[in-house]
Amino acid sequence: MCDSLPSYTANLTSKYKDLREVMQDKELAALGDAIVNFLYSLALSVKEGRPIGVKVNSRVLSDSLTKAGLRNLLPSRLDRHHKADAAEAVIAYMFLRGKLSIKRAIDTLSVYEDPIEAFTQLLIKIKQEAI
Repeated sequence: MCDSLPSYTANLTSKYKDLREVMQDKELAALGDAIVNFLYSLALSVKEGRPIGVKVNSRVLSDSLTKAGLRNLLPSRLDRHHKADAAEAVIAYMFLRGKLSIKRAIDTLSVYEDPIEAFTQLLIKIKQEAI
């Protein structure tokens, strides 16, 4: 699925010059919210062997962003909600660009018991590919 996604979504991701711009886009963050919740729900469902639907807490994403070393790309004095938005935006960006597949996200998110650690590891992988 993700292999053909960039042909449909290239116009959604072509305007960004760098990761800083991506992480500050509120519209991308809104789409990222749905993508993050979908990916994590799917990872938990695979892990537990039954359907699970969850909403990822902003504290989880905010803490993960910091632990992954991406906080320095954002302006100072941001609250937890804005840091979570930045994490959602960057995950959405990489997903739309075809750089983060559903399989890769599940493989990463389903390994860790702690959701903060799971998203930290996912964001570290994203950071390595984006830079």
